[in-house]
Amino acid sequence: MDAKDQKLGMATVLGLVAMGFGTFVIATDFVALAVALPSLGKEFAADVTTSQWVVTGYALVFGIFIVTGGRLADMFGRRRVFFIGMTTFAIFSLVGGLATDIWMVLIARGIMGIGAAMMWPAILGMTFSLLPEDKMSIGGSVIMGVAGFGNAIGPLLGGGLTEFLSWRWVFYINVPVAIAAIIVTYMVVPSDTQEDVDERIDYPGIVTLSLGLFGLLLLLDIGADLGWFDPVILALFFGSLVILAIFLFIERRSGMDALVPNEVMSNRKFVAAAVATLMMSSIYFAPILYLPQFMSKVLGYSAMDAGVGMLPVMGMFALVSIVASPLYDRFGAKLIISLGAFCLGLGIFLISRALPAASFEDLVPGMLVLGTGIGIFYSSITTAGITALDPSRASLAGAIVYMFQIAGGAIGMGLNTAIVVSAPTFSEGIVRAFTVDAVFALCGLLICLLFVDGPLNRESLLSGFARKVDNG
Repeated sequence: MDAKDQKLGMATVLGLVAMGFGTFVIATDFVALAVALPSLGKEFAADVTTSQWVVTGYALVFGIFIVTGGRLADMFGRRRVFFIGMTTFAIFSLVGGLATDIWMVLIARGIMGIGAAMMWPAILGMTFSLLPEDKMSIGGSVIMGVAGFGNAIGPLLGGGLTEFLSWRWVFYINVPVAIAAIIVTYMVVPSDTQEDVDERIDYPGIVTLSLGLFGLLLLLDIGADLGWFDPVILALFFGSLVILAIFLFIERRSGMDALVPNEVMSNRKFVAAAVATLMMSSIYFAPILYLPQFMSKVLGYSAMDAGVGMLPVMGMFALVSIVASPLYDRFGAKLIISLGAFCLGLGIFLISRALPAASFEDLVPGMLVLGTGIGIFYSSITTAGITALDPSRASLAGAIVYMFQIAGGAIGMGLNTAIVVSAPTFSEGIVRAFTVDAVFALCGLLICLLFVDGPLNRESLLSGFARKVDNG
């Protein structure tokens, strides 16, 4: 039997299941809690802005510390860092559920963001380390498939728990899932703990990168409210650029101890994957925010119905992520990632044409194409980014790709919000914003076609089809 035809062993399958548990916790937590915010804010008499920081603050901390989490996982062992991150996440989920005021919730969410920033890159690193080289694409499909499933049912889970039990159960539900993930990981994933670590922790790099990212992500979050030329926003922008320039200077002098070693920043394949992710991520986050709002404000849907209304996008995301793995193996990174980018752009364009006087049925074709693009692109770009570097850098690679996803989403959200609020009507604002997103997608598609690794020619297509025929 050819090595490529060998099936994955039971230990590998169980290990992937454990990584799926961890991914599920992260994927559902964000969207489920977003649905529960009105109930949470009402109980603590918190205004909308303060309540929103339950979600925004978590995302901010997650984005700031994820690169540090990835570097620590590669240095000290992914399984060890996963256990620390998951335990932190579970403990402070319990604290959040037991909170007696809004500030206790906010503190718990911030520390949960640190736990998630440790978990996510460790999950990516362990997932790809479990797989043989010829089946690496399965890693991206498994992780993004579970993430898509979690994003799809997250609003339903959050809405159901809030309606029939309490918003507190959105926190409590994380605890048993986290315990299950820890137990299964401990049983089936071999230890990779580094006892004698030659590299040192790059504290100056951690501090400067964290401060620089904090400034950029914060200004993108509050820029639409204060105005993009407000002195606070301009100070955050230029201050962040200066701090990030200092970070680059520190990294060049830190050698192998750098938070982001030069071998990572100078890898053309990896940089192409990161930049493509940055460009495409505004298209991913914008419809997730604005389509439910359109359904609620224009179509008159309840919060639960709006969550169900997102199933064409998120369900297709989950399903297509699974299909992306064999397509990636047969046709290579460039073609499949470019196909995903094309579908993302086409989907958001079709939705923009269906608005503003749309029924839900008018939106479905564009939502299905959009979900297809998300599923193909993100599972494939994750695989391409991580496999571009040495396996010892897998967690760091996954963390940086995801940081670019968060940054792209923040940039897109800031731009989309500015466009929406400046339009004469909410619906017209979404039309304009989604049209701009389609242009972003075109730019991202060009980056994929020009710079993502792999051939895109007649021979590569014929080779892919030949492999399909050979495999029956």
